[in-house]
Amino acid sequence: MGKIKKEEIIEILSKYDKKDITIATLGSHTALHILNGAKQEGFRTAVVCEPGKEKPYERFGVADEFIFVDKYRDIVNEDIQKQLRDMNAIVVPHGSFVAYAGLDNVEDKFNVPMFGNRDVLRWEAERDKERKMITEAGIRMPYKYDDPEKIDKEVMVKFPGARGGQGYFICSSYEEFQEKIEEMKARNWIDDNDVKDAHIEEYVCGTNFCIHYFYSVLNDEVEVLGMDSRYETNIDGIVRIPAQDQIAANLSPSYVVSGNHPVVIRESLLPQVFDNGDRLVEKAKELVKPGMNGPFCLQCLCNDDRELVIFEMSARIDGGTNTFMNGSAYSYLKFGEPMSMGRRICREIKNAINDDKLEDIIT
Repeated sequence: MGKIKKEEIIEILSKYDKKDITIATLGSHTALHILNGAKQEGFRTAVVCEPGKEKPYERFGVADEFIFVDKYRDIVNEDIQKQLRDMNAIVVPHGSFVAYAGLDNVEDKFNVPMFGNRDVLRWEAERDKERKMITEAGIRMPYKYDDPEKIDKEVMVKFPGARGGQGYFICSSYEEFQEKIEEMKARNWIDDNDVKDAHIEEYVCGTNFCIHYFYSVLNDEVEVLGMDSRYETNIDGIVRIPAQDQIAANLSPSYVVSGNHPVVIRESLLPQVFDNGDRLVEKAKELVKPGMNGPFCLQCLCNDDRELVIFEMSARIDGGTNTFMNGSAYSYLKFGEPMSMGRRICREIKNAINDDKLEDIIT
């Protein structure tokens, strides 16, 4: 079939009633504040849900319409797509949407207008592409090992796709790498294909910041909207155990994200924060036009030298934005009013409609 062309989406968009746009997303991840932000900006809202998973959207009153599917991956079925198009829907993609629908399907089959740049999603999903974009932007990343047999110090092992840290582990030798691979396979967290695509990088010791940016195509400006750090199982449980008991328990750390908490960064580090965001946006414009186009996240560690080392990026709205549904310190400085990432997305859509520039922010 081949990738969906922007011209096809623009043709669909041309038939929409721009005065009756619906903001839609999948019922997971960051749907609550995407939908709430849409209502704050005056849009109708729709959520695609599996039966039994609609309760948060009902109880918090953020969804006007519910579209039920047997499985989340069914969002790419043509009948579901038609329902979305019939309600003049613009879909906001997030991590669960990409994971459940499947990146190939998003690129090749999902013929519904989406906010942002769908072509940039693959640059997040494929580690080599992600590293190329970040390093060519001149941003520091951890050293990468191409061969597990060359592991000679503490490393972090990651696997492809949006999996919220599941299966990630730390090791310091090839033998330990093999042992933990077998352990993760036994838990059905990874398979042989994941092992083949394992990403091995130096372990950087430092404090964790996930920095949430928004690039406005309309204003050609990179905004810093908030920051968070993560609660991860079971590493956060292990560190609450006294050292001697940690050894006796013999627990292997895992890094599955179970929650997030808001943070602010030392003010003297903000120039690095803005510089990294600006650099990434400019490089993305070169590599995958029109670039980041909307929300993105840089996950970093701050080491003893006060250097921000970027270890991962999200090329769409990140789950940590749930920490500032009513705004963050940074979004308040920028807007002077409560501003979630979901609301910021919907304000960009509203501004684009008012300026007759919707085609510039939709793919």
